[in-house]
Amino acid sequence: MFDVLIIGAGPAALIMASALAHHGVSLQGLAPNAPDTAWPNTYGVWCDELEALGLSDLLGYRWQNTVSYFGRAAATQPTRHHRDYGLFDKHKLQQHFLDQLQAMTWHQGKAASVTHTDDYSCVTTTDGQELKAKLVIDTTGHNAALVQRPTPKSSPVAYQVAYGLVGKFSKPPVAPGQFLLMDYRAEHLSPEQLAGPPTFLYAMDLGDDVYFVEETSLALVPAMEYDTLKQRLQQRLGMDGVTVSEIHHTEYCLFPMNQPLPDLSQRVLGFGGAASMVHPATGYMVGAMLRRAPEVGAAIATA
Repeated sequence: MFDVLIIGAGPAALIMASALAHHGVSLQGLAPNAPDTAWPNTYGVWCDELEALGLSDLLGYRWQNTVSYFGRAAATQPTRHHRDYGLFDKHKLQQHFLDQLQAMTWHQGKAASVTHTDDYSCVTTTDGQELKAKLVIDTTGHNAALVQRPTPKSSPVAYQVAYGLVGKFSKPPVAPGQFLLMDYRAEHLSPEQLAGPPTFLYAMDLGDDVYFVEETSLALVPAMEYDTLKQRLQQRLGMDGVTVSEIHHTEYCLFPMNQPLPDLSQRVLGFGGAASMVHPATGYMVGAMLRRAPEVGAAIATA
């Protein structure tokens, strides 16, 4: 019997699995697709978080010129963060952990239910497979496959939503060599739009005349529509006379910012979005997972 069954194959799954493998824990995984299936989203991190872990070589991009624009009074003056920011090379990040998991057994499918005995847990998949392990870890994100959460008593769940483009533009949408964390300037919006919920631009220079621009609603109940974000991004670019020349990738993001913690009495352990690890003020999570996985892995291995 395996020590641990991990549900999922995204960043949370591979980060947690590698932490367990470091301690010799026997592992199996369950996911709808192969574990080397390309991850669709971009993942950012403050570089000092990676330097402390010795993982800076997993970055694909790094910026020293990192700024934001907040509020009307500061609209013309950037807030300088004096902190390097990076984007992961997604393939390198994924392969870094897969290289540590060559002994891990993978099954293709989706978890449907879980039962427990005194000695082990048994996950049944939607196609009838039964997978047994001493511990089950759910890393399938905020809409978790098995992790149970208490029903919220009052506070509604707010969602971060973003619509973005990677591509080439008629002229730079941000200053060359710059990373823009949050640009709340709103001169491009109508009075009616200004009366509504705010959004900000998240953008960066990727080199070779390629830029990533993304309009983001930080946290809102109910979630802002993608069409609204797309329109606002077009207005923002249009105000500066910027048009899209080539689209290399379109990105859609939607996740909760303030989900309740999982029910701590259950025997399935959550990690990543399934454990509500998203930062409640920014939406960041990969850095936190990288920092916390070694301690979680050590605790499981010695339990």
